[in-house]
Amino acid sequence: MAVIVAMLRGVNVGGHNRVPMEELRKLCASLKLRGAQTYVQSGNVIFKTDEKDLVALAKRIEGAIAKKFGFQTDVVLRSAAELRGVVARNPFAKRRGIVPGKLLVTFLGGDPGEEARVRVRAIECAPDELFVDGREAYIYFPNGMGRPTLSWATIPKTLKVSGTGRNWNSVTKLLEMAERLESAP
Repeated sequence: MAVIVAMLRGVNVGGHNRVPMEELRKLCASLKLRGAQTYVQSGNVIFKTDEKDLVALAKRIEGAIAKKFGFQTDVVLRSAAELRGVVARNPFAKRRGIVPGKLLVTFLGGDPGEEARVRVRAIECAPDELFVDGREAYIYFPNGMGRPTLSWATIPKTLKVSGTGRNWNSVTKLLEMAERLESAP
């Protein structure tokens, strides 16, 4: 049984697209997703599933959210193993002075292809730094996310693939929760 991390795009932001986390856990249980746990209020849920087709699973969750809460949102899924890979590929990991709260990972809903990744890598954004690897974009905002040179929303638009961002503290916490659920009976 696989452990999956689901990240909902744009929920509970500025009073819009409200999803109570208890209701999200109940929704997951109704979809036969086991052991659902949520993290913070921004739409992160970790669960176990026998489902092999994660694209179909994401669509099923999106449909259930639309039906239950009355709005459409993107759901981006990563297995615990994929999330471990995201952490292992962090291009800033060995650099001193990186503040985890200023590092954002944008998780893309699909593979945009190398041509699109090349276009994104060409975006001028200094002093912000951008690395795109596979289905993730790592963006470091040395002056903080409140005054970015690069709008992180530019990344999914340029790649023509939807995505959702999580700061590094959230990424590592989600991985920790996923690994704990993996080891649970």
